[in-house]
Amino acid sequence: MQKPSLPKGTRDFGPVQMARRNFILDTIKETFQLFGYQQLETPAMENLSTLTGKYGDEGDQLLFKILNSGDFLKNVSPEDLENGPAAMLPKVSEKGLRYDLTVPFARYVVMNRHELTFPFKRFQIQPVWRADRPQKGRYREFYQCDADVVGTDSLLCEAEIILMIHQVFGKLGIQDYSIKVNNRKVLTGISEAIGEAGKEGPLCVAIDKLDKIGKEKVEEELKQRGFGDESISKLQPLFEAQPGNFQEGIQFLRGFLEESPIGLKGLEELEETSRILASLGGSMDHVAFDFLLARGLSYYTGAIFEVKAHGVKIGSVSGGGRYDDLTGVFGMPGVSGVGFSFGVDRIYDVMEELGLFSESDLSAPQLLLAHFDEKGFQYAAGILSAARTAGIRAELYPDLVKMKKQLDYASKKGIPYVGICGDSEIETQTIALKDLASGEQSQISLKELIKKLS
Repeated sequence: MQKPSLPKGTRDFGPVQMARRNFILDTIKETFQLFGYQQLETPAMENLSTLTGKYGDEGDQLLFKILNSGDFLKNVSPEDLENGPAAMLPKVSEKGLRYDLTVPFARYVVMNRHELTFPFKRFQIQPVWRADRPQKGRYREFYQCDADVVGTDSLLCEAEIILMIHQVFGKLGIQDYSIKVNNRKVLTGISEAIGEAGKEGPLCVAIDKLDKIGKEKVEEELKQRGFGDESISKLQPLFEAQPGNFQEGIQFLRGFLEESPIGLKGLEELEETSRILASLGGSMDHVAFDFLLARGLSYYTGAIFEVKAHGVKIGSVSGGGRYDDLTGVFGMPGVSGVGFSFGVDRIYDVMEELGLFSESDLSAPQLLLAHFDEKGFQYAAGILSAARTAGIRAELYPDLVKMKKQLDYASKKGIPYVGICGDSEIETQTIALKDLASGEQSQISLKELIKKLS
């Protein structure tokens, strides 16, 4: 007999875990809607032509490809086999599982541009898939909660992203976290300032790994990518600086980027975002300016964000940025957009590690109706209907078994109250309500039961 197992990097979620996940998802969804975002969904699979080339070379390698249906090898020749995967892939796979929600969103906008009202604000809560190496806090299947605005280049959008992050984390009870911010124009300016103009792409790919592989390994990769020793030496002040006070970071980089107009433009955008945030009643609490925050996705052109919770062994739990021409690759140039994503699975792990979930089982019914015989079963059925009509999560034990077994069932399932329906309760039209936590039992009417549990 085959032993059942799960693919690496995936997880099952039982009722308790789902109740906790739904608490996170509902909190995020309510916040998105409060800020004027509307929900949509896109298919789990996209054409590979839609996905490839949007995430950089390394991102493309992490795409899950789907084999063509039927005889997927029918178009493959011996020459293709000799030429390797690059020659074979277009002939055996035309589709892939989505890597994120942003690129499918851009495709949706282009296909539906005549029906949409711009600026268009949307959110999506769906799973994505990445052929990554599974590890703590990193999965091959996980949910993203994206919010994006397209059709405006106003920095109001960036300020509201910070507000939404503050609100969601506040409601979830996560108090110790940092919102790292940077601007892709700043990184372009850094590449100019170190004498490597036009090489901001390779620079970003390398420094995006700083937290994972350390400074020395990043320097080695920069050398492999053609950066000279003098250029790498000029980066040292940035490696040594620590993300911290926002204004101090702005002043420090203003000197470093004084010869780079585009770099200074990036600093101006960050300052303007801060001013708009203040006018909205928000604050720069938890916000840190990280000069070397790169985020490896190649489509970012302006502000970039990354959120990390402190005191846990988990990486970023949220991130995003501005992409000024993502829809251009689909034939609709010049549409500016900005967005970010909450990683639900990582937020779940953070809250679990910090002990932030309620002790009570939010998924369990509030009430189990128990009985001794068929007569009690029928009486309890009427009470069950009235309780559910009043919005009380309730169930009736389905079998005629001993009362102890029914009480054990409620205890194991985390049901706090058992309503016992016996002959005396039928005669007096009451319920013997037992509180399993305290052991106390009281005789109450249906009206009193509904009032107590509603």
